[in-house]
Amino acid sequence: MKKRFNILAPMLLIPALGLTACAGSGDPAGAADVSETKTLTVYTSEPQAKIDQIVEAFEKANDGTNVEVFRAATGELKTRIATEKQSGKISADVILAADVPTFETYAAEGTLAKLDISNAAELDKKFVDEEGFWVGTRIIPTIIAYNTGAFTEGPASWAALTEETYKGKIAMPNPDVSGAAAFNTAVWFQEAGLGQDWLEKLVANEPTVLESNGPVGQAVAEGSSEVGIVVDYVARELAAKGSPIAVGYPSDGVPYVSQPAGVFADSVNQELANDFVDFLVSKEGQELAVEQSYLPVREDAGVPEGAPALSEINLLDPDQEKIAAGQTEAVDFFNSLLK
Repeated sequence: MKKRFNILAPMLLIPALGLTACAGSGDPAGAADVSETKTLTVYTSEPQAKIDQIVEAFEKANDGTNVEVFRAATGELKTRIATEKQSGKISADVILAADVPTFETYAAEGTLAKLDISNAAELDKKFVDEEGFWVGTRIIPTIIAYNTGAFTEGPASWAALTEETYKGKIAMPNPDVSGAAAFNTAVWFQEAGLGQDWLEKLVANEPTVLESNGPVGQAVAEGSSEVGIVVDYVARELAAKGSPIAVGYPSDGVPYVSQPAGVFADSVNQELANDFVDFLVSKEGQELAVEQSYLPVREDAGVPEGAPALSEINLLDPDQEKIAAGQTEAVDFFNSLLK
């Protein structure tokens, strides 16, 4: 049996935010319609426009279903979940967010129910939990983006970012806010050839730490930072809109998250929640992911325009259990360097 690690650090509690649903008209016919509607609640870190498209497609395919969404950065979602657990019950049915170590922790704590879905058989096994608690839904690599007005070619590797050329010119997301950034920090911390020495040199090059990936992409596109450590789809979407930004996949390895989805054990809508997760990894759901500029977890869904095939990217596949066990240490080390 795969050993799991409990790595969630203690979190500050925040007041739980209520989710509201539209009330019916009060007439008998309206009351009957409401009673027949199935309501599903999803916690996610997906950009609002993207999750709205997913919800619209799922509701269209599942008549009589209403999906409510609470969207926040991964750090805020973790805090909300921790707060609700202490209060006695998690209010949502599905979580679509973060990274494998986070889901490993939730599985170990009993926060997640085992999935009952059919489309997982179509995926590469590395995107499917062998114990059945989560499934990856899209591949989100972190890359090096650069402003094409500042550079004709960007840094080719993570190692290159420590060169004097890029001092004061790099933007990156905050690992205390972004789940992908926290995961990446753990990968870099443990990766041979990078590690603590590389992180020290990177911080010595005076990077600007912004709240999340979106602001990093904007900073590179605007030129306020000429280089950015950012998830690839953000840079690709900006380039498609005409911004002077280009994407480079580092030659010394590309960390990625697979944006897992799972069903909370507290959910009273287990069947519908599993249907939602199954939709995410279905061919239709994965084709929608590609339309949203994500690399898919299914080979039969294609790839976004302008994106390389997975076989062309040197993806890093570290031991997820070691990443889970070392993520807090890595983020704490990175933060200590900023002081």
